[in-house]
Amino acid sequence: MSGGCNNAEQHASSTRPLPALGAKVDDTSVSGISSGAYMAGQFQMAHAKRVVGAAIIAGGPYGCSESIFANTMPGTGTAILNLSKAVNGCMLDLLGIWGVSDPEDLARKAEERAAKGEIDPIADVVRDRVYLFTGTSDRTVAPAIVKHAAEFYEKLGVPKANIELISNLPAGHAFVTDDEGSACSVSGEPYVVDCDYDQAGALLKFIYGDLQPRATTLSGNFIDFDQRPFVRDDNSAELAETGVVYVPKACTETPGCRVHIAFHGCAQNREAIGDTFIKESGFARWADTNRIVVLFPQVADSAANPQGCWDWWGYTGPKYLTRDAPQIAAVNRMLDALQATGGGA
Repeated sequence: MSGGCNNAEQHASSTRPLPALGAKVDDTSVSGISSGAYMAGQFQMAHAKRVVGAAIIAGGPYGCSESIFANTMPGTGTAILNLSKAVNGCMLDLLGIWGVSDPEDLARKAEERAAKGEIDPIADVVRDRVYLFTGTSDRTVAPAIVKHAAEFYEKLGVPKANIELISNLPAGHAFVTDDEGSACSVSGEPYVVDCDYDQAGALLKFIYGDLQPRATTLSGNFIDFDQRPFVRDDNSAELAETGVVYVPKACTETPGCRVHIAFHGCAQNREAIGDTFIKESGFARWADTNRIVVLFPQVADSAANPQGCWDWWGYTGPKYLTRDAPQIAAVNRMLDALQATGGGA
């Protein structure tokens, strides 16, 4: 396992612009583990016109942490209240008696945000395919919370046939592979475990349908790219300077590749574990043979966010659930850059 500041400094010295590949961004899929699962759901809801499917791994329903006091206090105060609700009601299942993580209520609130134009129309979510996963050894995010996420999509109107919930593997709080990482039941860095289950392949096939077999040898490249052009000058998004994108050789030769965005979890960014999640999750092997570009955006550690989590409780500001959220807007600009033409890979 590699990681730490020295690794980050080496990456920063070799970054380049995100390549312009003429990608087909209206066929984008998203996935995430833990805080990344929540961000995957938030990005899906905000940009449903672009997203055709989402994979929620050890995460709960969209908007779960939003406090009833949201927007009645300064941003920091609201974020603190949201964080308490997030931990106790959207990771641990301790607030169910108070209606926290109630799928029907959260679906109604999502519909209200869509009606206000803060996120894309719900009709664009209803056509999506949604994969969800909870491990039986996960003590970080309760299985009931992940089940509530599945029910949230049902309440929105996603057909049951388009929702898959996997809950029978003894995985810890982690991304699951068939040949990489820690023992299956482990919950700890690098949050990648070997359960003899190819999660990357399973979720991509559920979202996109039949795929070509995964590559045994990669043809493409992992490219370190500069994330700074995609954030505002104040970096309210709190992204790291450098992100990673995997570009199959075929996607440098012919435009029209699809994009999958893989959101890391807390303590799973490059500062914490180096390239373990990026290179051992298995996404690149499937992407290589199926003309899929894989984007691995990166959050930085900070005083407000010491574990490098994606914002699902409001530490970047009150718009964190909308398309104007600093992190969501930045990642969407990355999609715009991949859609452009001109090469660079």
